[in-house]
Amino acid sequence: MVYPILESLRLSLFNSSGTGGTWAGLANYKTVLSSSEFWHSVYNTFYIGFFQMIITIPLGFIFASMINSVAFAKNFFKVIFFLPNVTAIVAAAMIFTFVLHPDMGILNYFLDKVGLPTPLWLSNPGTAKWAIILLGVWHWIGFVIIICLANLQAISPELYEASTIDGASGLQQWLFITIPNMMGTFAFLLITGWIGALQRFNEVYVIGGPTGSPNRSIQTVVAYIYEHGFTGFQFGIASAATYVLFVIILIFTMFNLKLTKMKL
Repeated sequence: MVYPILESLRLSLFNSSGTGGTWAGLANYKTVLSSSEFWHSVYNTFYIGFFQMIITIPLGFIFASMINSVAFAKNFFKVIFFLPNVTAIVAAAMIFTFVLHPDMGILNYFLDKVGLPTPLWLSNPGTAKWAIILLGVWHWIGFVIIICLANLQAISPELYEASTIDGASGLQQWLFITIPNMMGTFAFLLITGWIGALQRFNEVYVIGGPTGSPNRSIQTVVAYIYEHGFTGFQFGIASAATYVLFVIILIFTMFNLKLTKMKL
């Protein structure tokens, strides 16, 4: 683990195509930080990650609350919702390319049946981002549900019994007992979700290639690193971008820890 970290740092200070190289100092970092393509990939990464978070975490919590409240078939619902999470993301991305096909895809088929517009999901820069978001929500929501269920089942039943005696309704119990006791779990999901979102690569590579087609609309930071390192053989720039990404993740994680008041 230590060697590739140090080697990447060394490469970030050299102009290298993989063998040898010449000293570049901080020139690679300057190139990365002044690249509009890099900052566009940063924007894509945060855009996709943000909307995946605000959809998946609340929706997963609601589903977990519903599953926790039923008296039967809990394990069945757990398995059904968790199946996407254990599906390889590469396989899931390939399936979604068929699901989102403009003519033969099942999603546009149902949209057409109910009279809604049928967009060219993976051909339009605007809808391509939402295609990745939908894939992310579908793939991650099972994990969110399982984590939320674990916390829901750890909340003391005595709290609910006491509130029932005091005349609290089911909605009031959910708002004033359940949600406050879930804040630690929400913080955990937020932090781990953002770390995963900032490292997003597999699905965007399968669907849009290293440049994040169409028009770099779904290229993430890791895809930018891959493009320059393993497509353009600019390992110095790719390594510099890797360390910039590390700093972004570090700063953003510390900000989230401070925001959620979690302790390391």
